[in-house]
Amino acid sequence: MNCKVEKSKISGEINCPSNKSYTHRGIFLASLAGNNSKVENALLSADTKATIEACRRFGAIIEVDNSTIVVKESIKIGAKVPEINTENSGTTIRIAIGIASLFSEKITLTGDSSIQKRPMQPLLDALSSIGAKCSSKEGKPPVTIEGSVSGGEIKIPGNLSSQFISSLLISAPLTQNGINLSIEGELVSKPYLDATIATMRKFGVTVQTLIPYKKYNISPQIYKNATFTVPIDFSSLALLLSFTVLNGNSVIIKGSMGNLPQGDEAFIDFLEQLGVSVNINDDEIKVKSPDKLKGGVFDLRNSPDLLPPLAILSLISSEPIEIVNVKHARLKETDRIAILSRELPKIGINVEEKEDGLILESSGNLKSAELNSENDHRLFMAFCIAGTYIGDCIVTDPKSVEVSYPSFIQEMNRLGAKIAVI
Repeated sequence: MNCKVEKSKISGEINCPSNKSYTHRGIFLASLAGNNSKVENALLSADTKATIEACRRFGAIIEVDNSTIVVKESIKIGAKVPEINTENSGTTIRIAIGIASLFSEKITLTGDSSIQKRPMQPLLDALSSIGAKCSSKEGKPPVTIEGSVSGGEIKIPGNLSSQFISSLLISAPLTQNGINLSIEGELVSKPYLDATIATMRKFGVTVQTLIPYKKYNISPQIYKNATFTVPIDFSSLALLLSFTVLNGNSVIIKGSMGNLPQGDEAFIDFLEQLGVSVNINDDEIKVKSPDKLKGGVFDLRNSPDLLPPLAILSLISSEPIEIVNVKHARLKETDRIAILSRELPKIGINVEEKEDGLILESSGNLKSAELNSENDHRLFMAFCIAGTYIGDCIVTDPKSVEVSYPSFIQEMNRLGAKIAVI
């Protein structure tokens, strides 16, 4: 299945989707707390539904009513758990692995073909160091975990994924002795770790920061009943802002920012560096963009999901856009650096691929093409947005948007885009 994308202009108002990362964390923590804990304004997508199903497999009783998720009864640590299939969700499987280590019986966790290519070994090694028995297929799913861990000292590298650390933090309070966690090397995606700690605090658990992004102590504690409200998703907002910059400046994006940390807020600063005026007022965002953007160097160490929406802005930049420190984007649903390097030249963008990023510059000869998103939701959306600027493009794998923004095509068309599933 593909999409035909025609040149189009957009206008009107659109609500920004809720945050996927905070929805994941809210569901897991509400499921550990139970007692009618709620997650409000949740994003219901394929990934977050995988998290709901994983928590149900762990024994939680969960009710879903539109965007409100209620956990009637908590995860039952010690119960017999059938195999957990996390589908395409990396966050789900990594946090679930940590929770599985609290159980005494073997639990197998797997996912789709993409998940089965994603590394888990650093997390498995960390759990093994405190008593879990872990087996896997060359450090990748399916994985089998047999606990139960009692806690202790853990060392884990920080250069591959902050999700490993988030998994350990979330399970740590429920160990007998707690955990002293040391992160070795430079941690990537730091704001996602901040997001985990902030969400844990909402459910009554405190993480003691000894050295930020290096050393943490988590003592034995109990998650408490809470109502957690999910803010908007700055990863999706970045795509909507890129769409607006490329296609008309006449869209108002609505949604509550909240006060929880999000690394992808950096996209606002990136746009201003490129010459775009961004106005945020009363939960509304508007932009005013020049015909040609400036270039610059952009560090995505802490915000790898900004790679696709930033890359496509090179369509209208007068100078090169250089993206650095985002090697971990190669370990997402796909190798996003490699795919952008392969696909964007088809539409007239000159791309120099680096190990940890890209240098992009418009050739001045933009052209229609077929763009293969490799079933990656963020690449699909970025390629569609680029297609509405260029016109007469084909973009593959529209079903991928179910992962993070199920209504993307309908919402874009409502604003005036011409994206047709064929």
